[in-house]
Amino acid sequence: MQTKPASQPLHSSPDPYLLPPGKSRGAVVALAGLGINLALGVLYTWSLFKAAIEKEFGWKGSQLNDPYALCCLVFAFTMVFAGRCQDKIGPRLTASVGGVLVGAGLLLISTTQNYVLWLLGFGVLVGMGIGFAYSSATPPALKWFPPSQTGRIAGLVVAGFGLAPVYLAPSSDYLLRTQGLSKSMQIFGLVFTLIVCGLAQWLVNPPAGHPAGGATARPKAGAVAPVDFSPGQLVRQPVFWLLWCLYFIGAGAGLMVISSVSGMAKKTMGGHAFVAVALMAVGNAAGRVVAGFCSDRIGRRRTLQLVLLLQAVLMLAAIPVTASAQGPRFVIVLVATLIGFNYGANLSLFPSFAKDLWGLKNFGINYGVLFTAWGVGGFFLSRLQAMLFEASKRAGGQGSYQSSFITAGILLLLGALLTPLIRPARTARD
Repeated sequence: MQTKPASQPLHSSPDPYLLPPGKSRGAVVALAGLGINLALGVLYTWSLFKAAIEKEFGWKGSQLNDPYALCCLVFAFTMVFAGRCQDKIGPRLTASVGGVLVGAGLLLISTTQNYVLWLLGFGVLVGMGIGFAYSSATPPALKWFPPSQTGRIAGLVVAGFGLAPVYLAPSSDYLLRTQGLSKSMQIFGLVFTLIVCGLAQWLVNPPAGHPAGGATARPKAGAVAPVDFSPGQLVRQPVFWLLWCLYFIGAGAGLMVISSVSGMAKKTMGGHAFVAVALMAVGNAAGRVVAGFCSDRIGRRRTLQLVLLLQAVLMLAAIPVTASAQGPRFVIVLVATLIGFNYGANLSLFPSFAKDLWGLKNFGINYGVLFTAWGVGGFFLSRLQAMLFEASKRAGGQGSYQSSFITAGILLLLGALLTPLIRPARTARD
């Protein structure tokens, strides 16, 4: 009797030797993206590195923030090119390139105290590497799941980036004390290259025929079918520039605090300031996951508006907290954790906006273009904070964060007022 050949399942993995069969395939991709982001989050421990740089190298003023600020800027603009690579050649190779670049940058700065080489190593190479790897972590995960889970999956994957300082803060503190700055950078360079390049091999897009966004998802009654926008169409939409400005404000205000949280905490916590960095990271990661779930339930716009309003209140509340050396330790830790929570929420909300409004076909480059707001916000607001802090010292004080917190608070309130204006974009044929 002639046997009928086994049919190829619709959702079979293009890499069966890597991904398990069944529904767990999407979970493996999401967890691989989470793991990659856990390594890339070395950016959020800069406040610890900054203290070691000042002590060992003798750098002063804005020099201490420049490699971090440049890294944020390069990371963001690399996302545009890296997003295109992810769309064209796939996430696996793109993320692997990122792992190599991050390792090369950290190994370079481990050999020198030269300011320009630190700008090149940490600012440019590490920034580019984070951009390539980060751009490849979220898109393949979103493609395995239905639209109803967009927020929570995006939140889960990017949570790794925010959660990284939970282990990096104590490990960095230990390495810096026992091995010194240069040796610590060398260790991180080698370890992160292996982790990112290894996990990159699990980043696989669904096979041809897999319905984008999930096979079981059905649109709600009256819902508009998603439209795939090209980058050229994207930048001609007012809603894009509105979202860009809101991302600039929300991310920039958070990065401003993250870059200096260790210094802020030293007044009340002394040598245990790294605890504030680690707990801020817990808030950062939790904000990404919680905001993702909430945005799936109550909507992206409403969630974003709540996040911006709460962040504005926290910025103003941080003024007396960071100015006092006598307050209880838990107060600065609580404020830092909540600021991290609200900052992290942005990192799950804006990729979800990008998928909802502009589709999955060009998601990598479209989100990369939007993500430039993150880098510009981080660069300018962290730089502004450093300048205002130094100005307060020249005025005869010990250095105050009051002006930068007030500026950020006003921007966040403005952003919250503008959030209801977000509306779905229209195509040229609409």
